[in-house]
Amino acid sequence: MDVEVASAHMSGPYWLEDDSAVPASTRLGGIPDVEIVGAGITGCSAALALARAGRRVRVHDARGIAEGASGRNGGFALRGGAARYDVARETYGGDESRELWRRTEAALDELEEAGGDAVRRVGSLRLAADEEELEQIRGEFAALREDGFEAEWLDELPDHLSGRFLGAIHHLGDGSVQPARLVRRLASTAASEGVEFRERSRVEALDDLEAPTVVLATDGYGRGLVPELDERIWPARGQVVATEPLPERLFEIPHYARQGFDYWQQLPDGRLVAGGFRDHSIMDELTDVEETTPVIQSALESFTEDLIGRRPRITHRWAGIFGLTQDFLPLVGPVPGHDGLWVAAGYSGHGNVLGFMSGGLVADGILGREDPLLELFDPARLF
Repeated sequence: MDVEVASAHMSGPYWLEDDSAVPASTRLGGIPDVEIVGAGITGCSAALALARAGRRVRVHDARGIAEGASGRNGGFALRGGAARYDVARETYGGDESRELWRRTEAALDELEEAGGDAVRRVGSLRLAADEEELEQIRGEFAALREDGFEAEWLDELPDHLSGRFLGAIHHLGDGSVQPARLVRRLASTAASEGVEFRERSRVEALDDLEAPTVVLATDGYGRGLVPELDERIWPARGQVVATEPLPERLFEIPHYARQGFDYWQQLPDGRLVAGGFRDHSIMDELTDVEETTPVIQSALESFTEDLIGRRPRITHRWAGIFGLTQDFLPLVGPVPGHDGLWVAAGYSGHGNVLGFMSGGLVADGILGREDPLLELFDPARLF
């Protein structure tokens, strides 16, 4: 596939074509209590929680609501963090990991309530692509069951998966989201609580903001605003394609494999949405340049052909930027050395659930409420 072919299909994210209404927003008079940079899932979640606690909140976004990472991902809503559960227990501690997984399950429940038909709790399949990964996910499955989390082990896979994958964990309670619709619903609720949204309002410098409290909710975007955060949240690019609606129903739930490097799901209208293959060009994908590339688009095209058994027509191609951290945990809390500055970012590719939860957490921190996850996610650990 050449560059011309790739760019010819640059139609942008399928999710952003949704006709969900962008909220009409009030204008706040005077100086707000809190200003939030980023109108994605984190910024909207934080704004809603703060407004419900009586704070006057203004949200800025360089583009529009959900037009960054929140409208450019694969539409997965998974419990837990970016690390496998058994690895998380070894790395962060047993109690801490149990708390994190339990809280993400609760966040999924809240998302389902807030999102309506933008959220489908259908579960997910974590597949093993080789013997090494099979052993790894067996370890994860054992750890999940040991700590009382619902999961099923599958040795028998459907015909269209059995030749390619060796086994899977069925994560019950996970989900699929229409992320743009979900975030715009959150924003509409926040606007009804008095939050002001300023779209097409790029923040060039934090000194330009008036509020005594500022929240950075840009995940892998927004580099240059706080150099110390740029060193601790590294941008990474995820590329995705969507096909035309397929006549056959092949995948009822979201699937992911090869340590999450490959992920795909079939939407209710029959489209296949597939993403990943960053490892085909890993150094090139550690970037905040939001564009598709021929090498990864070609890999995604071949992958969809393998999954379906024929080459489908690709209708949408897009890229989005997410934030990676050294320990695969988000940074949520006050930024050391900056009075009044808070951050909620660094979801390492798991932003739909962690981002929603972290918006509520950073609001709790600002409101002076204690939470064990604020200790686990404290940005000071990486400073």
